[in-house]
Amino acid sequence: MPPTPDAQRTALLAGGTGLVGSHCLTQLLRDPAYTRVVALVRRPLPLTDPKLEARVVEFDRLDERDIPRAEDVYCSLGTTIRRAGSREAFRRVDHDFVVALARHSAARGASRFMLVSSIGADPRSAVFYNRVKGETERDVSAVPFRAVHIMRPSLLVGERSEHRWLEDVSIRLFSMLAPLLVGPARKYRPIPAEIVARAMVVLAHRADQGVHVHESDRIAELGGT
Repeated sequence: MPPTPDAQRTALLAGGTGLVGSHCLTQLLRDPAYTRVVALVRRPLPLTDPKLEARVVEFDRLDERDIPRAEDVYCSLGTTIRRAGSREAFRRVDHDFVVALARHSAARGASRFMLVSSIGADPRSAVFYNRVKGETERDVSAVPFRAVHIMRPSLLVGERSEHRWLEDVSIRLFSMLAPLLVGPARKYRPIPAEIVARAMVVLAHRADQGVHVHESDRIAELGGT
C-alpha cells in the first residue's frame, strides 16, 4: 500500500555514492512520498537538493546519535576485497557497518530495511564473499523491523567510479548469453543498477511484513523490465 500523499516520510540512505546507491538517491529525491532524504556519507556529496540532508559519518564509529528518525532505510554499503585491502577489512564494511546501521536505525524507530546483497549469498558458503553476504543477510533479518527486503542482484550494469575489468568481461559474456538464460536461470542475467534501485523504492511503498528475499529475476520485474 503506498503512503498517503500528505505523509511526512523520511528515507535514510547509506551507500549513496555507489553504483546502486547513487541511482537510489536520485529516485528518492524525485519521489513525492518522501519529504526528507538523509544520506549517510563518508565525504560531502557533489549534490544539493531541498529534500536532501547529507551527514558525514565514520561508519566504523557509527552511533545511534548519527541516525535520524526515518521510516525507510536503504542500504547499499559495500566494497571489494581489493579496495578494502584484506578480507577482514572487507567484512568490516559489508557486514559490520551494515548490521550496525540496521540495529541503530531500528532503535530509532525505522520500519523497513532495504538491503543490497548479492546473488549466491549464503552464510554456509565455501566462497568467502558469498559467506559474508549471507551472514549479513542473516544478522540484518534478526533485527526487529516490520519488513526487511533483501535484494540479490546478479552482475550489475552501470557506470562505476572504478574500473573492474573482470566484471566487465563477465557482464559482456552473460549479456550475450542472456537470451539463453530462461526459467530458473533468468536470475543470472546482468541487471542495470537503476532497476535494482527502482525495485527497492517500489518495495518500500508496499505493506509487506517479515523478511523477503528477491532474486535478480524478481528484482527486474519489480523494477519494471
